[in-house]
Order: sequence, then C-alpha cells, then structure tokens
Amino acid sequence: MDAPNRSNFYIGLALAVSSTIFIGGSFILKKKGLLRLSKKGSTRAGQGGYAYLKEWLWWAGLISMGIGEIANFAAYAFAPATLVTPLGALSVLVSAVLSSYFLSERLNIHGKIGCLLCIFGSTVMVLHAPQEEEVASLTAMAEKLKDPGFIAFAVCIVVSSLALIFFVAPRYGQKNVLVYILICSVIGSLSVSCVKGLGIGIKELFAGTAVLKEPLFWALLICLVICISIQISYLNKALDIFNTSLVTPIYYVFFTTSVMACSAILFKEWLQMSADGAAGTVSGFLTIIIGIFLLHAFKDINFSLDSLPFYLHHGPQERTWNQPYIALPTDGRTTMDESKLTKERNAKSFFSESSDKRSNGTFNT
Repeated sequence: MDAPNRSNFYIGLALAVSSTIFIGGSFILKKKGLLRLSKKGSTRAGQGGYAYLKEWLWWAGLISMGIGEIANFAAYAFAPATLVTPLGALSVLVSAVLSSYFLSERLNIHGKIGCLLCIFGSTVMVLHAPQEEEVASLTAMAEKLKDPGFIAFAVCIVVSSLALIFFVAPRYGQKNVLVYILICSVIGSLSVSCVKGLGIGIKELFAGTAVLKEPLFWALLICLVICISIQISYLNKALDIFNTSLVTPIYYVFFTTSVMACSAILFKEWLQMSADGAAGTVSGFLTIIIGIFLLHAFKDINFSLDSLPFYLHHGPQERTWNQPYIALPTDGRTTMDESKLTKERNAKSFFSESSDKRSNGTFNT
C-alpha cells in the first residue's frame, strides 16, 4: 500500500471508528433524556407525543447520531466498504458499555465476553483489511458500474428484492423474520455502493471539479434515497413484529455479508489479498458475529461470575429460567439445607397457585 492509499485508509478508519462512538453515544443521550422526562411526570404520549422535543439531552443525542452518520458516510470515500461496514458493530458495543455506566443497566458475563469478541474481531479485520482498486473520480466509478459482473449482480438484487416485496412478504413477512431482513440487506448492498460513489463525487467537488453537472452524481443520489427509504420501511416492520434481540444480530450478518459481496464484485477488493489475509478478514467478521450474538441473545439472563459456583454445583437439572441465579452460600450450609429451601419455595408456589385458582372458581378437587 503506497503513501496516499495508506493515508486514505487511516482517515477512513478514523472516521468509521468515530462514527460508531457518536452513534453508540446517541442512544444513551436519547435514553437519558426520556428518563428525565419520565421523572418529571412527562411522557411522549402524555403531551401529544412531542414532550421529548423540549429535552436538551434528546437533541444532543440526535445531533450525535447525525455527526456519526456523516462520519460513516465520509468513511466510505476513503476506506474499503469491506472494512467500514463490519466496524459498524462497534456502535452496539459502545452503547452496551455506556449504558452500564450511565443508565445503570447491568452488563452480564455474556455481554462482557461479547464486547471483547467484537473488539478482537474488529482488530483482526483492520489488520487484514483488503485494498480496493483505486477509484479517484466519478468517471472511474462509471467504468466500474459498467462491469458485466456488477450489472449481473445488480439485476439479481433488483429482481430478488421485487419478488420478496410483492410475493413473499405479503404471505410470510409476519411469520418469518428473514423475509424483511433479506429485503433490507440486499437493498443495503446497493445503497452502500451509492454512498461510495457519492463520497468520491463530493471529494471531487471540494477539489474544484464540476461534479454537479454529472448525471451519474444525481443518479446515485436518487438511487440512494430510494434504497434507504426501502431499508428503513422494512427494518421498522421487522422491529415492530419481532424481538429486537433477534432482528439486530441477524440484520447485521445479512447486511454486512451483502455489502462485502457487492464491494468485492464492484471494487475487486479480494483479488489482491493473500490467503492468510482473506482468512483473517473472514475470521474477524465471524468473531464479530459471535460477539453481537452474545450481546443480544443473553442480555436478559441474570448470570455473573458470582453465580458460577452455584450453577456448577447444582447442575442443569435444578435450573429454572424464570428465577435469577444465586451465588453459592459461604456460611457452611449443607446441600440438604439448600434442598429443603427449594422444597419450601416450591410448596409456597403451589399453595399460591391453588389459592388463585380457588378465587377464580377453576380449582378441581
């Protein structure tokens, strides 16, 4: 990698990382603002849905997210999309860490391991990031877009998206989480390509080139608006129907995979990579996926290192998912005492349930 490309790479990397910090922090600022409103007795529904507009922390969060999105947009103009897109997972990590400090939301052992895996995977991806072919102007970008391989890829994306939107989504969209996520992901691969092209055009604009007269610039802008509108619409549908902890990791995997495939076809990023570089990039991406999964799938499980001895001592047969984990007692009580406490708890639960059934007239003797 020569000096100019190396400089662009580090600029893009810095923009991508700063983007995740601003976006991750924006969620905390917005949540803090809404919590302050609730303490004052004001709610969004209580004042026509606009009470949060009077809270400065909410506005700070909105500004932070705007700065983050602009930085993420600019990162695509300097660094490969195969690097910038996976690093978006760090915003989830930033949000999880900051929420444990500022919102008193406890991060369990699964979440901490997930955070470490995200950091490790992102580091591996940065060290093995591919070098894309130099695209310094919209003219060069136009030549890339005329490549038969990319044209075939774009046609497949459009046809598959239309089939999912008009035939599959009406029948299976509310039953299968993959339908809406697939629409968002495949359309997202085209939106990132548009962002890349627009970023190159904006760089030329600041350099004094009259890119606003180029039809390709406006075509990319229109395509970007359409793609983002479809993405937001179907992502909101997925979040409305399915659990966020399920949608977020699946969407990250499919979206990032689609972007990496599109970028590899359009910019030929993988042709100059060695075997160990490709293996490092893929392994880093898979490590981030595992970290995101641990952060979301087990966030509601109350498990810590203090409860590990009790878990190992009793084994899985005495676990109950609806009860929190309890640390192993250290006051010398025997297993028989613990078993007695468990039986008493079960007896109380039985009699409480029986009493409820009697009051409802449904208890049968």
